[in-house]
Amino acid sequence: MKAKKSDAGNFENIIRHLKNHFDKRVEKYGAGLKAVDWKSRKAQYNRFRELLKVADFSAPFSILDYGCGDGELFRFLQTSGADFQYFGFDVSAQMIEAARKKFAASKNCLFSTRLEDFPKADYTAASGVFSMKFADDDEWQEYMKAKIFEFDALSYKGFAFNALTSYSDIERRRDDLYYADPLYWFDFCKRNLSRFVSLLHDYPEYDFTIIVRK
Repeated sequence: MKAKKSDAGNFENIIRHLKNHFDKRVEKYGAGLKAVDWKSRKAQYNRFRELLKVADFSAPFSILDYGCGDGELFRFLQTSGADFQYFGFDVSAQMIEAARKKFAASKNCLFSTRLEDFPKADYTAASGVFSMKFADDDEWQEYMKAKIFEFDALSYKGFAFNALTSYSDIERRRDDLYYADPLYWFDFCKRNLSRFVSLLHDYPEYDFTIIVRK
């Protein structure tokens, strides 16, 4: 039986914590890796490569970067040779301002804290949006479900997201991070969203990527 679609607007407390956390990171570090809580550019780009396997690069496409931070995925796409239109969404106004300044000279990108400012995209990509846990495990899981249904609604052709894996070494885990069960989320997407679901768990980082195609 399919899961009931959660209301993406029912998590105001989580959204507030996310916004405050990343606003403060930008104020402290400016744009860059520390502001978005990534350990290295190499790790960040490894994740981008996995997420972008959702897209067909042989034809022009549009992509929504959900939780875009300072827009580094846009820079990564610029080097790919793809013909694309990029939409960057983040709850942090400070992040969006940093992204706008960073790519002020670029024409094929739009950044906003409001999803209604964007048209529906071919694809949605969400990197790292489920890593920091601003609720207990049960509420965070419900939040993830609501967001995954939202990714589906925002995308014509498919979407991709990643999460830290529950296969991470126990001694390396942090209490403020969420380690998701990749099998659970593969099954959730397969049963509720599409027949065409891929689980990628064969790259160097301690996470996994789910790709859902329509």
